[in-house]
Amino acid sequence: MATFHFDLVSPDHLVFSGEVDQVDVPGSEGDFGVLAGHAPYVATLKPGIIVVHVGGEERRMVVTGGFAEVSLKGLTILADMATMFDEFDRERLTGEIKNTEEDAADATDGRVKDRLEHRLSQLKALQAALGAGAAATTH
Repeated sequence: MATFHFDLVSPDHLVFSGEVDQVDVPGSEGDFGVLAGHAPYVATLKPGIIVVHVGGEERRMVVTGGFAEVSLKGLTILADMATMFDEFDRERLTGEIKNTEEDAADATDGRVKDRLEHRLSQLKALQAALGAGAAATTH
């Protein structure tokens, strides 16, 4: 199988860089897979799990959003936050959901409430993706 270069970058560090066989990406308009020779493409990301296929193995990484660009050079993802699946702090996510729910319930300004509710839906989507991702790693 042909390989291509993939970089996953978060604001504070390079999470992954290397030659890969395939990358499955949680796009905001729908999940998509990238193989060598993929047409140029730019997409926004939704919170979820990136699955990187390398030499018959899968590596999973958590992202909370960002942008993906497929070019002739390969795939680059600039993530709002990214970490390896096994290193993600689920308790912190649960606490952040609880705090955001409370803040949204207390919000009196319509724009602030809308922003908090949008953030809450993203956090819950990530929580659901993590649950599905955990199930996928046990099979």
